[in-house]
This record gives sequence, C-alpha cells and structure tokens, in this order.
Amino acid sequence: MAQFFKFLFASCLGFLVAIFAIFLIGGGIFARLAATADQSKPIKANSVLKIRLNNALPEQTNNLEISPYEINKDKILGIHDIVHCIETAKDDDKIKGIYLDLEFMTSGYATANVIRDALKDFKDSGKFIISYSKYYGQNAYYLATTADKVYVSPIGLVDFRGFAAQIPFYKNMLDNVGINMQVFYAGKFKSATEPFRRTDMSPENKLQVRAYLSSIYDNYLSEIAEGRNISEARLREIANAYEGASANSALSSDLVDAIGYEDQALTDIREYLGFDEGEKIPMVGLGNYLANNPKSIDFSIKSKVAVVYAEGTVVDGKGEMGTISDGKYVELIRDLRKDDNIKAIVLRINSPGGSAMASENIWRELSLAKADGKKIVVSMGDLAASGGYYIAAMADSIFARPNTLTGSIGVFTVIPSVEKLMNKNLGINYDTVKTGDFSTGIPVVFDMNEAEKQVMQNRTEEMYDIFLTRVSEGRGMTKKEVNEIAQGRVWTGEAALEVGLVDKIGDLEDAIKSAAKLADLDEYRITEYPKVKDPLERLIEDLLQEEEVHMRAILKSELGDWYPYYEEMQRIKDSKGAQAKLPFILPKS
Repeated sequence: MAQFFKFLFASCLGFLVAIFAIFLIGGGIFARLAATADQSKPIKANSVLKIRLNNALPEQTNNLEISPYEINKDKILGIHDIVHCIETAKDDDKIKGIYLDLEFMTSGYATANVIRDALKDFKDSGKFIISYSKYYGQNAYYLATTADKVYVSPIGLVDFRGFAAQIPFYKNMLDNVGINMQVFYAGKFKSATEPFRRTDMSPENKLQVRAYLSSIYDNYLSEIAEGRNISEARLREIANAYEGASANSALSSDLVDAIGYEDQALTDIREYLGFDEGEKIPMVGLGNYLANNPKSIDFSIKSKVAVVYAEGTVVDGKGEMGTISDGKYVELIRDLRKDDNIKAIVLRINSPGGSAMASENIWRELSLAKADGKKIVVSMGDLAASGGYYIAAMADSIFARPNTLTGSIGVFTVIPSVEKLMNKNLGINYDTVKTGDFSTGIPVVFDMNEAEKQVMQNRTEEMYDIFLTRVSEGRGMTKKEVNEIAQGRVWTGEAALEVGLVDKIGDLEDAIKSAAKLADLDEYRITEYPKVKDPLERLIEDLLQEEEVHMRAILKSELGDWYPYYEEMQRIKDSKGAQAKLPFILPKS
C-alpha cells in the first residue's frame, strides 16, 4: 500500500509540475500573442501600400494548415481580403501608391487574375505602382506588369518561359518493389491513375493538358501584352528563347524597365511622393492596412448572404484546416439551412476534388438547403474539379474565372497489392480459409481475381453514373449530353461556359450580387464561413493534438515544395472508396 501511495504521489506531483511549466511557457507565448493580436499602427499621410505575396494564398484569411511552431507568424491574408485592401487603398487619400515586392507566388492563375484586376483598377485611378524583385516567377511577373516601372536585380531574372506540365510515373518503381497498384476508373480522360498504370501520358491526357495550358497561356500573354505594350507574337518569341533568363536580356526585351537595387526603386517612389532624398517612406503592410480598414458590416440588417469558402481536398470525417471535410461542412450547411436570416448561400470553391463519399454528403446537404428555399450560387477559384464540381453541380447559378480549371467528371479507385513484395522480396507467404468467394473482402496481400476486379470496376462505374446523374439534374442536361463532356476531362472556365458546365464568367462579387438578386434582396449583409479560429485557439488545440499533427508540421517544414507530392501519396494510401479528384498536382510559379 505504501508503494501505491508513493507512485500516486509521484504521478500527481509530475502532473502538477507539467501544468505549472505549461502555464509559465504558455503565459509568455500568450502574452506575446495578446500584445500583437489585432493591433494596428495608424496610417500616415503620403503612405505606400507594400504588397508581398510570397506565402500560400488561401481564399479565406488563415484558412489553411499553419504549423504549431509558427505562432508568431503574421496572419496569412486570403485573396479576397487582399483585394479589399487594394480596392480600399484606391480611394484612400492617405495611400499614394503601391510597392510590389514579389518573387514566387504559390497560387493558380485564376487567383493571380483576381489580384491583377484589382491592381489595374488601382493604377487606372491615377495612383502609381512600382515593382521590384530579385527574380520574378511567372505568376509574380504577371502581377508586376501592372506597374508603372518594373525593376529587377542586376543578377536577377524574369522566369518567363511558357507553361508546361511534368507528371511523374511510378509504375516501374512499384513493379521493382513488388507493389501492384490495381486501378479502376471511369472516364477516358480520368488520368489521375496513369502514374500507377502507365509510364507516360495517354493521348487523351496529353490532349486535355495541352488544351487547358494553351488556353491559360493565351490569356496570360494577352494581359501581359497589354500591360507591357509588347505584341503577343513578340512575347512568344521572348518566352521561347528564354530571354528573361538574365537581367540584361530581360531589359533589352522590354520585360522590365530598369535593372537596379531596391534602394533605387525606393528612390523612384520618393520622386512620386515628392519626398527629399533619403526621406523615410511610410510603408504600410497588407495586414496593418486591413486592421485599419476592416470590411464594414451593418448588423442592423437581418437578411444575410452566407459566403462559404470550400478550399482544399474533399476528405471524409473531420479533416484539417484548408480541407473540405464532410464532417465539418455538412454540419455547417445544415446550420445555415435552419437559419431563417440566411436567404442565400454563395459557395466559393477552390478544390481539386477528393472523396466521392464526402462530395455526395456535402451535395446532399446543399440540395436540402436549396429545397428549403435557400438560393445557391457557386463561385469558382483556381479549381473546382471532379469532387469540387460534384458539390457545385446543383447550384442555381455557377460563376467561374476564365482560367479556372473545372469539370474532371470522373471517378477512380486504387487498391494496392503487396503479394509480390511479401512473397518474392520478403519471403512472407499468406494462406486463407474462407466461407465464400468474397469473405476476405478486397485483399491487399493477394492480387485480385477476375471476380473481385469486376466488383471494383462495377462499383467505380456505378459511382460515375451517380456523378453523371448529379450533373444532369443540376445543369438541366441529359445524361448522354453530360457523358459527352465528362469522361474525366478538365475544362478551363471559358471552355466550361461553352459546353454548359458554368453559367457566367465572373468573380466572387458577381456571384454574391447574383445570389442576392435570386433571393430578391434589396439590402443584405454578408457573413463568411467557416469561422476561422484565432492563432491562440489553434495553438491550444495543436498542443493537445496527437503526435501526427506535429510530425506533419515538421515534414512540411523540411520537405518544402516537395511536401504536396508526399501529401498526395499519403492521401492515396489513406483514401476510402472511390475518388473524384483532379488527375494531377498543379505546379506553382
């Protein structure tokens, strides 16, 4: 008994010491967070808005997975808050211009297009834009071409070379290891499984990739041609010869206006402001400017339009920040459905798709909201493909950007078999006794027999037929008409408009206005979902999470740009049932 109390006392003491340590450490962390949270420095006269976009750009501010080890990191502004800042600055007498400090942007071209439009509008108001970078990625350069003057470092470059898709294929490696990826798919363009069953791109995949790359590239060149006053034909020559690969050739090709250092770019800004040499420029960051100029909300207005941001992979269960989990979104949409003050829902989608089951569950809840009289309008970002289109199909109206990638109406299932790995490579053998042909379920330690393969193919085709039905009913088309434009094929927003998958080309604001009009609202206020927790709440949750959360944060930090490939392999490994997902990982530039 004495020994029992001894261990009990030691355990209690250890627990109290741990709590005290967490209190001391956490107190310092929380005090620091509290001291910096939501504080804003006042905006001075003759200020310049500094825009630096070298982080990931979520749709909604902070709606992405943030490492628990980055507690002092500033807010990661969503693209719509960034646009709000630029639009507000246009009419703000204290803001005289914009300084673009750009390198490589991790966003798609539809996102970049939204920001670029806001920058053009700012410049058209008569205010200046100066851009400087050590080197410009293609997305960053796309924004820089709105500037009155574009600087590049003397040893920098403009990475202007055209677009390409490079897809890794794993089949030979998996064969050598002894893993047989048993693939089942519906849709001849549904190429997500090609890396596991081929060693090159299929003709159908090359056709669709070439089509959408060419369309996006044409739009990209058209806008740069206007911004830089260079013909599209000449821009193609510059890209094909990679003339931006050095600062001097970039200057001689008129891709930039000046070769210089940041202090020289700042000297130009002083001249625009009428400042003396060396006079300090009042620079304002996006975060500080947003804190000074939050979006105004009239809480006296009862009628609301709910903007629901659905970004990331569609997943089963609870999911992480920056994913579309059916566990979270079904509950969220159900709450909106039951709220009498919510008259319309605008679903802002930026997703490559994912779990077919999760997509179906979210589609169901949206359909119930529509049946209850809520108007549903979809606004598409960079992506609304496969499962991302699945949840969009039932909407009253669908808006897309010209460079949105959508469609990809198809389904696939991948079941690995480790029979060869176990038997021949490791010397492990399995034997079975069963009461029926399918008693073992779908095996992973044996290759499937023909009957099992047929079950999986039938299941995949059944899911594809359901997908066609959802689109057919939502878009007012026959299943035959949908099948002709489906087959897993990816379309740009412009092409999707032509084939009937979207209704209009427009942005989020257009979708909100459309939803209000459909709901017959003369006045309304906007509420945004999901509600993103502040850094302090998320830190506490992360500290209490399992080891997996911390391991993922470490891997993300160590792998850097390679992390999305690791993440995709993990999702394939952990996937449950059929997948409705974009057939590639989009490169960022």
